[in-house]
Amino acid sequence: MVEQQTLPLDRVFAALSDPTRRAMLRQLAGGVRTVGELAEPFDMSFAAAAKHVKVLEGAGLLSRTIEGRSHRCRLEAGPLAEADRWMAFYQRFWSLRLDALEAAIVGHNRKKGRK
Repeated sequence: MVEQQTLPLDRVFAALSDPTRRAMLRQLAGGVRTVGELAEPFDMSFAAAAKHVKVLEGAGLLSRTIEGRSHRCRLEAGPLAEADRWMAFYQRFWSLRLDALEAAIVGHNRKKGRK
């Protein structure tokens, strides 16, 4: 049961673990691109780019439409928002811990007569 609940987020993080896929998503933030256009900045074949696109599509991070021989890709930001919400918990976690550390250091310095 737990695995089914985390599977979509697992796919998102797995897709984001590759720098080429992250760069492709950044390109898509500028608008619709073909698979060929996504492959252009990299030294890779069309087939290799298509594999990256398939991983991003499987994670729900992009949608693809086929127009003749052209595969047009569009960013789907919803799963990124879900990942951001998951990470926001840890941002709050570390902010609270760092605030506590700062308070402890300031308190220690005041005891020692430092500013």
